[in-house]
Amino acid sequence: MDILILGIGNFLLSDEGIGIHVVNSLLKDYQIPPQVSVIDGGTAGMELLNFIREAKHLILVDAVKTGHPPATIVTLKENEIPALFKKKLSVHQLGLSDVLAAANFTGTTPETMTLIGIEPVSLELGTELSPTIQQQLPQILDLIQQEIEKFGQYLVPKLRDA
Repeated sequence: MDILILGIGNFLLSDEGIGIHVVNSLLKDYQIPPQVSVIDGGTAGMELLNFIREAKHLILVDAVKTGHPPATIVTLKENEIPALFKKKLSVHQLGLSDVLAAANFTGTTPETMTLIGIEPVSLELGTELSPTIQQQLPQILDLIQQEIEKFGQYLVPKLRDA
């Protein structure tokens, strides 16, 4: 696969599930080009290694703790990503840090890695995003579009029935 869009997070902890909400939106609302794979990584860890190894370009989407105000969107590249996941926000991030380290150790990391993250507003139990984070969803989708366009790929909105 050329490009892997990997949404990670815990769907049961409101904004912690942003990666899963993004994946669901992409699969529901957009035509995904054959060179792009969109995967719900949930809270998986080493199970993601094969997907990551097969990707030339990895785009991660997740809730992050960077010290910015809630609802701030951050974009990190390459070596900034593993360092971020050492600051644990949730259980899956320890697993993701390990997966990226394993890929690096075996020399099978993607050519490029981008993390599109957002500071959570709420980590309460619930499957819905907080209203503030929900309002940021279009901007996150735009950032994903910008990333894949760098590799000549485009997300095309699906036509809605009138």
